[in-house]
Amino acid sequence: MTFQQEISSWKSPKALTTYPVPEIGERAPTSDKLPTPHANGKPTVITFLRHCGCPFAEKTYSQLRNVAAKHPDINFVAVSHSDQEATDKWVISVGGEWDTEVVVDAEREAYAQWGLGVSSAWHVLNPWSLYSVYKLGKAENIWNKPTESGNRWQTSGSFAVDERGVVRWVKVANAADDVPDFKEALKALGVEV
Repeated sequence: MTFQQEISSWKSPKALTTYPVPEIGERAPTSDKLPTPHANGKPTVITFLRHCGCPFAEKTYSQLRNVAAKHPDINFVAVSHSDQEATDKWVISVGGEWDTEVVVDAEREAYAQWGLGVSSAWHVLNPWSLYSVYKLGKAENIWNKPTESGNRWQTSGSFAVDERGVVRWVKVANAADDVPDFKEALKALGVEV
């Protein structure tokens, strides 16, 4: 990681056409990178992460892995907008893939397809989110890591999609520190938790 890479993560990303966030009961967006329904016919929980290096991305991914380990009958997919090399290094640094699938979307096309655009400065730098960085670090020893690729302004979000490709749960982050509760995704898929 270089100083230039870290600074680049603060630059506004290329503008993309961002579609509306899919609503519960609608068909989920699909693409070659992130096909829905999943090819194996199982329901899928998808989380679009903030940049690799963000403590809230790490917390989200950790929770996704923990839930995935207990529910092999469901696919758990994490989408990263950092490049492949940075994503691979970050995944190893935070404990590995375990029972999840990691998809790299460095162009952020899947993010835009799922309604996840660029956030505001308030979304990222509000005092509550900044204080949450400190709290998360003190409570769980999850701190900022170097940002080799990706962008701090990209909004995160999570979805549950059933075996037919229908959206059953939606959680778009209201701020950078808004970490999803994947138990809610499981309940929406009819799983007892």
